[in-house]
Amino acid sequence: MSNAREARQLLRAHRYGALSTLSQKFDGHPFGSICPYLVDHDGSLLILISDLAEHTKNIKADSRVSLITHSQDDPHIQAQGRVTVVGTARHVAERELTGKRYLRYFPEAATWIALQDFQFYRITPQTIRYIGGFGKIHWVSLENYALPPYPLIEAEDEVIAHMNSDHSESLQRYCAHFHQLDAQQVEMLGIDCDGFDVNADGTILRFNFYESVLDAQQARKVLVEMSRQTNDRQ
Repeated sequence: MSNAREARQLLRAHRYGALSTLSQKFDGHPFGSICPYLVDHDGSLLILISDLAEHTKNIKADSRVSLITHSQDDPHIQAQGRVTVVGTARHVAERELTGKRYLRYFPEAATWIALQDFQFYRITPQTIRYIGGFGKIHWVSLENYALPPYPLIEAEDEVIAHMNSDHSESLQRYCAHFHQLDAQQVEMLGIDCDGFDVNADGTILRFNFYESVLDAQQARKVLVEMSRQTNDRQ
């Protein structure tokens, strides 16, 4: 697996990071804040921020930002995987379309989206710093990291609806087999070329694909194979 794909998968597995902007108030000093984010299909990051927030004021004055997220599975933090996205943040005009997918992952943000002073921004990476663990340190170029449009993007809503309405038991088995979580309430939230996300009793679980999945037919094949694996272990 490529370093670029591993970096995307680690980013997609998390829901927040430390956002660094250049302080307008303090002469360009780095200003850090905690910020929820959603990785879009192409690998860019979507954030929802208030016009009143200090980091938003900084972005409006200078769009250069970075965001770091890291695994927290082990107290030895220096040995854990982490990704830093270095890029620029720009205002997103397509508020309704962006909000539809964002709210599946962050339903609590519905109140904020209803307020006019909250806006979506897209962080477009320029380069990626990926540390997969001790001794595994890489710079990843945008050329290798970014993804062109692929058919699964347009089919995402259809795949989600089908899995949630007809295959909830399969989703439950995925959670038990791949994450050792016996969930009662399960819901697929999103699917992309690198994997998919399931809300399992309030916990968002990430399921990574071994190979890129670019359309609905490939997605069906992989999901059926995952179901077969869970059946084999029963």
